[in-house]
Amino acid sequence: MAEQTTKRKRPTIKDIARESGYSKTAVSFAFNDPSRISKKACSQILETAERLGYIPDPMARNFSLRRHLSIGFLLPQEIRYSLQNPYAQQVLLGIGSVCEKYGYTLTLIPPLNESVTEAVRNAAVDGLITMGMQVGMDIVSVMKTRLLPYVTIDGTPNEEMPSVNINDEMASYELMKTVLDFGHRNLCIISLGGDIFAEKATKMSLPQRRMEGFKKALSEVGVDLQDVPVLVSEPSLADGKLKGKEILNFNELPTCVVSMNDIVAIGCIVSWNEAGLSVPKDISIAGFDNIDEASCIMPHLTTVEQPAQEKGRLAAEALFKMIHKETLQSVHIQIPHTLIQRDSVKDLTSGQP
Repeated sequence: MAEQTTKRKRPTIKDIARESGYSKTAVSFAFNDPSRISKKACSQILETAERLGYIPDPMARNFSLRRHLSIGFLLPQEIRYSLQNPYAQQVLLGIGSVCEKYGYTLTLIPPLNESVTEAVRNAAVDGLITMGMQVGMDIVSVMKTRLLPYVTIDGTPNEEMPSVNINDEMASYELMKTVLDFGHRNLCIISLGGDIFAEKATKMSLPQRRMEGFKKALSEVGVDLQDVPVLVSEPSLADGKLKGKEILNFNELPTCVVSMNDIVAIGCIVSWNEAGLSVPKDISIAGFDNIDEASCIMPHLTTVEQPAQEKGRLAAEALFKMIHKETLQSVHIQIPHTLIQRDSVKDLTSGQP
């Protein structure tokens, strides 16, 4: 005899209404807007729901509320690159802490079928945070059409787009000036890899802004940026190691490498150590971000500190103000950066071997 199985029927709002003695409308209020019914009614309804094993259907509930109770973080690169970058991880931590505060989930949104615009069209979120976005891009018009509030981190400041930034041009100028003040002239720059937003930028992208800072510092000592070799790297340890090996194949080893990303600089140090070079005795390097690993690698990395977690937190707080129809005190938030001088850049002016 075949074994007979019975499926337990999933309880509904109608079942809760019948068991509790309240209307379906009151049951709906108990889950979605408790302030509209008495505390006694709400308590009895929720107790009945728990006894019956009722769990609200998230899609139905969100449809009723006309909210998704989630905000999206639009990844500028493929997931494999975005989540290998400690800077992006810190930004996510800042965003996530604010989501928890407001009872929202955080949705990671990578490009969909290689299209960031399609990803935005299909994102089931109440607002978006992006990195490096500019006014005039296709995704901006999509967000405006969907009436989605949005905030950009590291984007180009514009009155039409709330943003959280540091002064990247000034920060990179200070970093390069420090390297030059230590007597380095034979240099190599490792730029950030081009993300989806940078490829469609109409104004200076983040790498371009940092390059402008480098250019200014170099020009002050009579060095033309065009005479400095520039490599481009994805923000990962593995790609940093590859760029370190590539530099080892130069006809003349630079005295100092300036990277726009700490994790890439750390990858270079690892590859040079494996090749038997000593940093900074044989070659110096500076980075950008001041990720936690920058103070752990030996030697400790000279870098620019930009508080990534604070960037994420401030962007998320601004986004929730927009979701709740509150007025932003400032459309643009610029937070301070700090140059951190450590041991990875040798002072060639000291006369020490």
